Amino acid sequence: MDKKIKEQDLTGIVALLVHAAKIDEKYTEQEKSMLKSFINSLTDNSNEIDKILSKAENLEENSNQLLEFTNIIKKKDVEFKSKVIKELWKIIISDKKLDEYESNLMRRICGLIYFPDKLSAEIKLQLTNK
Repeated sequence: MDKKIKEQDLTGIVALLVHAAKIDEKYTEQEKSMLKSFINSLTDNSNEIDKILSKAENLEENSNQLLEFTNIIKKKDVEFKSKVIKELWKIIISDKKLDEYESNLMRRICGLIYFPDKLSAEIKLQLTNK
């Protein structure tokens, strides 16, 4: 596990990503693969990836608010927040469609973690131009 992030915190962050993946009511294998890659980037133990994703899916399924997941991210530095925002955008635009619920979710998350909308828009633009 990355020295800066505990498994419990990572599970909460991934639950937020799962929520973003499910907001369009299509939770695809491609999105799951992206989530596993994100988890892998933050853990030293590749054997834990499926377990963390499963826990995160369960946590997201049984939660009715985003606040508990965003509090973890809010305490991190801008670099870490950027990494999470970038991953959220990757998941949201992976189906080549962006609806109002997804856009609204990103605005809410940025507000909750104190991440500048302008920076979020720049990250989204970089990803859509790839």
